[in-house]
Amino acid sequence: MDLNKRALIVGVDQYQNLPTLTGCVADAVAMNELLQRHDDGSSNYSCRLLTSANVPITKDLLRSAWNNLFDNFDGHILFHYSGHGSPTRVGGFIATHDGTHPEPGLRMDDLLLLARSSRAKSILFIIDCCYADNVGDPSLLQGTEGGQNQALLREGVTILAAAQRTETAHEAAGHGVFTKLVLGALSGGAADVRGRVSAASIYAYVEQALGPWDQRPMYKSYADRLPPVRLCKPSVTDPLLRELPKLFPLEGSVFTLDPSYEHTDPTAENGHTALFNKFKILRNANLLATRSGEDLYYVALGSGWVKLTSLGRFYWGLANKGLI
Repeated sequence: MDLNKRALIVGVDQYQNLPTLTGCVADAVAMNELLQRHDDGSSNYSCRLLTSANVPITKDLLRSAWNNLFDNFDGHILFHYSGHGSPTRVGGFIATHDGTHPEPGLRMDDLLLLARSSRAKSILFIIDCCYADNVGDPSLLQGTEGGQNQALLREGVTILAAAQRTETAHEAAGHGVFTKLVLGALSGGAADVRGRVSAASIYAYVEQALGPWDQRPMYKSYADRLPPVRLCKPSVTDPLLRELPKLFPLEGSVFTLDPSYEHTDPTAENGHTALFNKFKILRNANLLATRSGEDLYYVALGSGWVKLTSLGRFYWGLANKGLI
């Protein structure tokens, strides 16, 4: 486990005073399994899983878990909740097993206050419930300035919410609609060329999958950097990306091939075939372009050239600055 990363993952299907849900425990179990390790099996978050399948998630239990999550910790924190959310006149609540009509659970504002007083380097909230956008939208500011939302986040906090503060969130196929998409993003759907999945890329992935008639996810962040939430298999390895300035001395340079690059013997022509295979990887990752979009095989046979795409030039710049 990574001692610098903590995750609290909560899924609640069973309530005393609210309708039973069917996918929230499954959400939490799947998130717990996925977040513990990166795609290559190396450790990621040190996770604690709380679900209503094992114990009633009461106000006291959840508050204690929140306090333990933030207590005396200066690393990276993630909190995922899947369950009911409740709106009230004094703001949104994360519902608990013993919640009642006047007090459905714990105030979303309280979660924000814990974040504000925390020493954590970064904090990511992934909230899958109805009215989830109330997190980061303190009740004391709602209704001000013509009723517009007024987020109040301290530096390093990012929120991914399943629905706007007046919307309901939905379940389908055994999971929350939102969490199911987040799981897809974390499994590689939102990974960049290097395999890094950030909170912003998760949101972009989820947002595109939900249309104008669906629940609308929300994204709020006050962060000067976005550490990866999970690492997946990269399309291009960092060592190969670091070779880009050597292969292309200028970001606009072209590299001319010839038929020797297409030999089947990997030792032929001073490693031409090995270099050709690297170009294949770069082309498949959309970092490399050919003159007319033709296959690299025909480019080599015709002594044509290849050059970096806009995305390739971006990674060329990172490598040239020593940022990879």
